[in-house]
Amino acid sequence: MEHPQQPEDSMSQDLSEAVKAASREVHSQAENSEFMKNFQKGQVTRDGFKLLMASLYHIYTALEAEIEDNKENPVYAPLYFPEELHRRAALEQDMAFWYGPRWQEAIPYTKATRRYVRRLQEVGRTEPELLVAHAYTRYLGDLSGGQVLKKIAQKALDLPSSGEGVAFFTFPHVVSATKFKQLYRSRMNSLEMTPEVRHRVIEEVKSSFLLNIQLFEELQELLTRDTKDQSPSKAPELRRRAGSRAQGEGLRGRRLPWALREGHMARLAASSVS
Repeated sequence: MEHPQQPEDSMSQDLSEAVKAASREVHSQAENSEFMKNFQKGQVTRDGFKLLMASLYHIYTALEAEIEDNKENPVYAPLYFPEELHRRAALEQDMAFWYGPRWQEAIPYTKATRRYVRRLQEVGRTEPELLVAHAYTRYLGDLSGGQVLKKIAQKALDLPSSGEGVAFFTFPHVVSATKFKQLYRSRMNSLEMTPEVRHRVIEEVKSSFLLNIQLFEELQELLTRDTKDQSPSKAPELRRRAGSRAQGEGLRGRRLPWALREGHMARLAASSVS
């Protein structure tokens, strides 16, 4: 079987440098998606942030389940840092903060999120060496940009400085993000892999950024749809519906866009699920 040709400069680089170089363009596309550009400008709403955090909960639950299944597999084992990196427990705290004690019944699970989760599960079961790509994209990205996003969210959403609602962005067991990333990259570079596997890891990093782009595009679409539903042009219809309710008219089968916004956003997210 003929393996894909590797660029000479890619083969001469450490793996961490090769994946960074190969994914530079798609990484930039993810950062410059409308959803993330708005976030970075401080234009993040509670609804948008809640949708993002719910998606991250599903994604990290899947990723870390596959990591646990492969923690002793030599294709991944050197990168196993559960105390320092794993995010599921922190995200469970955030889900309870944003969605309440029955958050498991309330959080949305969107189409793009499901697609991302399916890919993680497929990789863990059939190509565990590619978990390297997804862990690199997620964890090093969170360590690099997460602290900035945390501060933006706290300011924009008027969150307590003690960290409630943004536990995801806090890595209490990482004393120095810079030093830890150096250690992590060193472990990546020590992984033994054939040129063919190395190529697939690099390509999977690019695919992981594309999954994130699709997620950001979907979240922006959901938020835009919500804004349209709440536009002034809807006001007469909303008044008629409210009046009907006051007269005791049954509400079965009616959509209530004036209801609690978190319920509205959950319905919007659910409507995008295949």
